[in-house]
Amino acid sequence: MMAQGEPVTGLNDFSDLIAELESALPSHCILSRPEEKKPFECDGLTLFKEMPAIVVLPENEEQIIHVLKTCKKHAVPVVPRGAGTGLSGGATPHSQGVLLGVSKLNKIRHIDPVAAIAVVEPGVRNLAISEAVAQYGLYYAPDPSSQIACSIGGNIAENAGGVHCLKYGLTVHNVMRVRMITIDGDIVELGSAAPDSPGLNLLSVFIGSEGMLGIVTEATVKLIPKPEAATVIMASFDSIKAAGDAVRDIIAAGIIPAGLEMMDQRATQMVEPFVKAGYDLDAQAILLCESDGAPQEVEDEIQRMKAVFEKAGAVRLQVSANEQERLLFWAGRKNAFPAAGRVSPDYYCMDGTIPRKQIANVLTQMAEMERKYGLRCANVFHAGDGNLHPLILFDANDPDEIRRAEDFGAEILELCIKVGGTVTGEHGVGLEKINQMCSQFTRDELDAFMAIKRAFDPEELLNPTKQIPTLNRCAEYGKMHVHAGQIKFPELERF
Repeated sequence: MMAQGEPVTGLNDFSDLIAELESALPSHCILSRPEEKKPFECDGLTLFKEMPAIVVLPENEEQIIHVLKTCKKHAVPVVPRGAGTGLSGGATPHSQGVLLGVSKLNKIRHIDPVAAIAVVEPGVRNLAISEAVAQYGLYYAPDPSSQIACSIGGNIAENAGGVHCLKYGLTVHNVMRVRMITIDGDIVELGSAAPDSPGLNLLSVFIGSEGMLGIVTEATVKLIPKPEAATVIMASFDSIKAAGDAVRDIIAAGIIPAGLEMMDQRATQMVEPFVKAGYDLDAQAILLCESDGAPQEVEDEIQRMKAVFEKAGAVRLQVSANEQERLLFWAGRKNAFPAAGRVSPDYYCMDGTIPRKQIANVLTQMAEMERKYGLRCANVFHAGDGNLHPLILFDANDPDEIRRAEDFGAEILELCIKVGGTVTGEHGVGLEKINQMCSQFTRDELDAFMAIKRAFDPEELLNPTKQIPTLNRCAEYGKMHVHAGQIKFPELERF
């Protein structure tokens, strides 16, 4: 398996590779000077940076095929990149490889309002789909906080979600077909525009594979009717436990909200000056709970939600009075990440998922970790499906704070596993969580994952060293102590 930074077999420099690439790609699509490559050294996770040997920005499928065939010929690693908004280091370049960006493939090829589908290229922005189909009363449901910038190719690679994924599902539930190119340059179509397709369901295997199996060149996405009405309740609680119990109680009551999000006090106090959403800054936690559908259905569900929250001990309830206020409530939630920049030089966003009943327990333990590592943490997350997004605030100019932030994040992920959760909900594993994959899965399970990758990419050239840890890495991690607290994970010793 090729390690990060390992010399490329058969190449003393990249002049021959560049010459072959230029035979099919315009020169402006190939970037090799340091100042040209600098913007591509990392994705949204800036803790991991690497300068790629070459950046290629193809403009069509034929050029992608040529890039992949050329790279395979020279045994050069290829790292796919969408909009670069990912938060797990999945698009971190390989120092001896090609970074292949698909941002120039940004056309919406076809919209069928009757079948409620759209065919799009991978560089199309998430929000652009909903904007394009709004005239038909339709929209694309998955709505990551970065939807104004993130692209469908990257959403597919990471199986992105969003604030409405509780009711409408993740990317995997909303993409019907993918056209992709293998490392051999072969075109493969997975899924179909029909509700089902014959054979093994490889589409579900491909979505969330983080660019390790192939490069997306086209996707058919499902569209849904825009709800007639939507209303949000903002519920305030005087304790994290009460808010966590309220999440449990909403689901137990048989209510599946369109969105159910939690923000703790540090998050609301961080966001409110930025967005002015009217958040209750005295509350220890607030819940944003949305109902959508027919007007009468929404009205009835809002009343049921209010009753549950009141019984759970809500100290304040505010229902959005109109569409403008509803969007304002969500604006605070969706702008939590940029708001972090107002109070801290840097932030580290985690992505663990836990059972809903463990929310209060995990947040309480995370508060203890704040004191242990001497760093602040703001919590803003998809409470309805237990997908945590702790924002660890730190200063990247201080090496010790970087170390403590990484250790803090690692301990959060280990805690998620311990309480029956998983290391990721929608951001992917990338480089960030690869150690915790050793805790989450047995060696046999990891080997099965690698067998799937090798079936598509035998030489492991596509996005190498990501997502699936090696045996040696797991053995080293099993012996490692988390620096600050000297916490050992004996369950890893089996590796």
